[in-house]
Amino acid sequence: MRMTSDLSFPERRTLIRLGAASMIVSAIPLTALADPADLTSAQRRLFGDREIKQGRVTLKLPAIAENGYSVPLSVDVDSPMTESDHVRQIAIFSPRNPIAEIVRFELGPRAGRASVSTRIRLGGTQTVQAVAELSDGSLWSGAAKTVVTLAACVVL
Repeated sequence: MRMTSDLSFPERRTLIRLGAASMIVSAIPLTALADPADLTSAQRRLFGDREIKQGRVTLKLPAIAENGYSVPLSVDVDSPMTESDHVRQIAIFSPRNPIAEIVRFELGPRAGRASVSTRIRLGGTQTVQAVAELSDGSLWSGAAKTVVTLAACVVL
C-alpha cells in the first residue's frame, strides 16, 4: 500500500545547496568591534572630562602579533615614584575590542617603578592606548600600533 501526502518536500539538490551555503556562512567569523564612542565613554567614566596629554607614557607592543589571543604589552611611565609624585593608575584602552577598557593597574609610591607588563587579547589590527593618572591628577598617554594576523574577540 502506497501512502501519499499533500506536503511537498524540497528536492535533494536544493537541500544540499542550502546545507553547503549555511556551512560557509557559519564558518565566517564576525568580528565584535567597539565603537569609537565606546573608547571615549570608557575614558570619561574613569577620568571625567580632564585633559589627556601626550607624553611620559611608553607603550610597547609587537609590530606584528601573529595571534590576537595573547599579545604581550608593557607600559613604562616617567615618574620618580615618590610620596609626592607617583603614578596612581595605568589604564589600557582598545578601540577595536568589544569592551574598550582592557585592563587597569593601580599603583602607589611603594611600587618603586611605574612599569607594568601583561598579555592582552586584541580584536584586530589597531592602535592601543595607555593612560596614566599621576598623583597630582594629571593624565598622560602613549600609544602603539600592532598588526594582528589572527584576531581574537570574534563572535562565532
